[in-house]
This record gives sequence, C-alpha cells and structure tokens, in this order.
Amino acid sequence: MPSILLHLIAAALYVGLAGLSWRNRWRGAALDRPPAHLAGWERIWLLTALVAHGIALAGEVFPGDTMHFSFSIALSLIFWLAIAFYWIESFYARMEGLQMLGLPAAAVGVLLPTIFPAQHLLANVDSMQFRIHFLIAMLAYSLFTLAALHAILMAVAEKGLHRGRLTPLLTSLPPLLTMEVLLFRLIHIAFLLLTLTLASGILFSESLFGKALTFNHKTVFAILSWVIFAHLLAGRHFRGWRGRKALRWTLAGFAALLLAYVGSRFVLEVLLGRG
Repeated sequence: MPSILLHLIAAALYVGLAGLSWRNRWRGAALDRPPAHLAGWERIWLLTALVAHGIALAGEVFPGDTMHFSFSIALSLIFWLAIAFYWIESFYARMEGLQMLGLPAAAVGVLLPTIFPAQHLLANVDSMQFRIHFLIAMLAYSLFTLAALHAILMAVAEKGLHRGRLTPLLTSLPPLLTMEVLLFRLIHIAFLLLTLTLASGILFSESLFGKALTFNHKTVFAILSWVIFAHLLAGRHFRGWRGRKALRWTLAGFAALLLAYVGSRFVLEVLLGRG
C-alpha cells in the first residue's frame, strides 16, 4: 500500500472518530445525554488509526536502510505517541474529553510528513545507544505533548465553570482536582525521561552523535525546558502550586521543548530551505 494512502487513511480515521464523538457526546445541551465512557468499537477504531499512523510513520523514518527525521516527522511521532498513551490511560480514567483536542491534532500530524517531506538524514543509526536515546527523547516529548493538551483542556474547563456554563464537554470530564493529579503524574514521568535524554546527550555526545556537545539552539531550548519544568515541580512540591499558575508553567515548558527540535528544524527546512 502506498505511504500517502496510509497517511490519508489514518487522518480520516482520526477525524471520523472525532466527528462521531462530537455527535454522540457533546452536540446539543449538556444534559441531553449522560456522559459515557469510550465504547469497545471506539477503542478498536482508535487502535486501527494508531496502527495505520504508526506504519505510515515507520515508512517515513525508515525508508530503507537509512533513518530520516524532520520537524514534520517529529510532530507526527509526538502526536502518535501521545494518542497511544491516551488510549492506554482511557482504560483506567475518564479521558474521552481529550478527544476533541487530541484527535484533530493527530490528524494534522499524520499528514505533515506528506506536506513537508523529510530532508534530514540521521547518522549513527546503527548505534544501540543512539536508538535508546532517541526513543527516550520521543517518549518524553509525547508525554509533555499530552500534558500540554491536558493543561489546555483544564484551562477551558476552569473558564467554563467560572462563567457558569455547563457544556457537554465539561460534563464528560472528571473533576478538576482529578485532572490536576493526572497532569502532574504525566509531568513527573516526562520530566524523568527528559532528564535521562539530556544527561545521555551531554555525557555521551561523542558516542551518540559522533561529535562533542555544542550549545546550539536545540541544546539551549532543551535545557531551558528542563529548568522550567524543574521549577514547576519544585513549586508544586514546596509551595503547592496549582491552578492557572501550574498551567502557565506547563505550557511555557512545552513551548520551549517544541522549539528545542521542532522549531529549529522548521526554520532550517522550511524557512531557510536547508536539510
């Protein structure tokens, strides 16, 4: 099956499930229908989209014996991993409210490599250290992506509650305190993975990348993101940060993390036309 067809199938599955969820859960008045967990067919539908997305993505990253990467592949992979974590978490917690943010974003993400083809050929792909480093970094990015989407959803829910507007979307969400606990659970795990990513990159730069560590835009923004999230977790632990302050710090750290790689690759590949 051609790669472009897999991308289109995955995007259509994401959009279709988002549309059905909107029609079945959140269209109309909040109390027209009781909130419902993900049905079995919805889980299978989402898993099918994830499989199609994953196969298409693997073809972009590994077109042969080489390994390609770019800002578009980075975004696509981040959204794929984030939705995969969401699918797993949905077995244990009420997560269907995240669909209206996550699924459309994943639909856009799966199409990005077809719009902006990969130009960057990675070196040292035969190194097991490099592959482990790469996997940990992508897991960290995906969890922070899910945390950022979760933070946006919390901000929307909080604003709606303050205005006294009970919408179908709000009724499908767990209490804000429960969402906040889940948010910091995601951030703690992602922060640990980001720490491992930075530590391995700094300590083993020569063996991972074949050159000494250089403080370029990618390194600076990655360290800045780590500092922001460390400050957030310290504020949470020692000062009990929560609510809007926690959400602002979460989104600031995520923005810095995106700029660490996705932003720099976008500037090089799209704006400057370099591989």
